[in-house]
Amino acid sequence: MSETVTARPPEPLATQRSRRGRSWAGLTRQYGAGVLLVLLFAYNALFTRNFLSFQTLLDVQLRQAAPVAIVALGMALVIAVAGIDLSVGSVMAIAGQVGALTLLAGVGPGLAILLALLTAAVCGIFNGTLVVRYGVQPIIATLILFIAGRGIAQLLSEGRLTGFRNPSFQFLGLGRIAGIPVPVVLMIVIAAVLWFVVRYTGYGRTLLATGGNPNAARLSGVRTGRVMMAAYVTCSVLAGLVGLVVIGITSASDANNVGLGIELDAIAAVAVSGTPLTGGRISVIGTLVGAVMLRLLQNTLIAQGAPRELAQIVTGVVIVVALFLQRRSR
Repeated sequence: MSETVTARPPEPLATQRSRRGRSWAGLTRQYGAGVLLVLLFAYNALFTRNFLSFQTLLDVQLRQAAPVAIVALGMALVIAVAGIDLSVGSVMAIAGQVGALTLLAGVGPGLAILLALLTAAVCGIFNGTLVVRYGVQPIIATLILFIAGRGIAQLLSEGRLTGFRNPSFQFLGLGRIAGIPVPVVLMIVIAAVLWFVVRYTGYGRTLLATGGNPNAARLSGVRTGRVMMAAYVTCSVLAGLVGLVVIGITSASDANNVGLGIELDAIAAVAVSGTPLTGGRISVIGTLVGAVMLRLLQNTLIAQGAPRELAQIVTGVVIVVALFLQRRSR
């Protein structure tokens, strides 16, 4: 018996073009931040004096990008479970105030850091409880601490704390390990740990399942509430750590300015990394690349004489393009 083969009709030209457009958008969404980082690096290598020096790359570019990158990595976890955390800047201010106050009270630097991080974890528990237990929308739940947290930080010390100098405490911001600034080391270590967790552990699988389809994950036996709570707590703890890094660099804790606006930079870094803001996916390395790329983009524009306001506008345009490509690829 002969087998009858029925030829499939060719796809309409419009469908083929749409498929190619989505494919191109998907590739651009996934690798666009990396390509732009390479182009910016090449441009600065050619036209920016001393850009390729060890001091410029580590002490200027990577050190400046490290705080945003660390916060963005925590933000990526929250976004992976289809959430958002607007409170990271306020948590930085609160943790910085707690660390400075305990240090000025005569507490050892190790205990001061621990207390500050525990305070940040409490902030994460507060956010996670509103979202998980009471079903508050993440943007509203974290907006509460975004507003109130800054006030709490100001009330802790009536504004600015100065005059504390402790080499062990300031090591987080000013120290070096094998010649590499500690903030850069923290950025690399945290990114490596999160990459391993997301890729090779059960929590990583449940994280993506919860963000992709929480109802299906719950029916499959995943404790989605715990998964989401862990994401919010981790995000807040990383924000608290960055708050300690910042006050370690300046030897001052300013509740009005520490962490101001960093939540937008962190969300931007996640957006340009190709991670969809709708949850279910995460790119740890992409988030790291996105944070470094955005900082290098701003530094490049400022170094070429562009005002800071223009640099912010260009950054906004890059984010809009990234969001457009995400929508196009879907």
